[in-house]
Amino acid sequence: MIHNSRRWIIIIFSLLVLAAVIILVSFRAQTKQVHFDATRSMKDATVQLAFGPRIPGSEAHNQTVEYIRSELENAGWVVEIQEGEALGHPIRNIIAKQGQGSPWYILGSHYDSRLLADHDPDPNKRTQPVPGANDGAATTAILLELARVLPSDLEKQVWLVFFDAEDQGNIPGWDWILGSRYFAKNLEGQPDGVVIVDMVGDADLQIYFEKNSTQSLSNSIWTEAIQAGFSQFIMQEKYSLLDDHIPFLQRNIPAADLIDFDYPYYHTTDDTLDKISESSLYAVGETLRLWLTNP
Repeated sequence: MIHNSRRWIIIIFSLLVLAAVIILVSFRAQTKQVHFDATRSMKDATVQLAFGPRIPGSEAHNQTVEYIRSELENAGWVVEIQEGEALGHPIRNIIAKQGQGSPWYILGSHYDSRLLADHDPDPNKRTQPVPGANDGAATTAILLELARVLPSDLEKQVWLVFFDAEDQGNIPGWDWILGSRYFAKNLEGQPDGVVIVDMVGDADLQIYFEKNSTQSLSNSIWTEAIQAGFSQFIMQEKYSLLDDHIPFLQRNIPAADLIDFDYPYYHTTDDTLDKISESSLYAVGETLRLWLTNP
């Protein structure tokens, strides 16, 4: 009788220990945070550069569209290609959606690269295309990694939008921000905010407030960055820019532009992969992840 009692005590104790372990593992799984993976994001930038310049209408441009679509679908997002026309040029914006209801935020980047390196210090290179490592590929890579790490049960509606034909202004027959203009014109509903990322992958990253941006929206993002310890975000105004946030501001939609316009390789043939860094991708990507996921 004593022997059986001890055996039952051992069995019950073992079951209690097992239950405690299961609860602990489950709790850790639920509370585990998935951080932005800058190495994986850098690989996305590398793939885009390997395609070649993403000039609208080129094979590299087509390959980039399919790559973005595939990565988004693999991450579980609902994806559509918005096709249209601007100034006689075909437009293909890539839209990924998750969640529903309010608040509703749109994060955007352009994925095309510029036809002409007209700022190149070498006049002989000014008719060559821009590789677009920082100017297009880096921010596209940031959004792709956000697609992988944002939780599917986020109590927000989030769209990730990859704009076409942003970077072809001051070229005959073209203009700036054609893709975002087309998207904003055809957008139904009123999102609570639009955040544009552009040229934020360079190693010497300093992101100042952009003067046209909605101040309250910028403040909320910069505050999140500074609280997380990212000194690359500087709470001072510096530039007033025409970028993909402007069409939304014109519709009275709050919009902010995250951009480092002090980039020495802007619109040159030297805007190459070696000019961007994982630390910069991480600072911006993790800031946006925290901004979207924190209450």
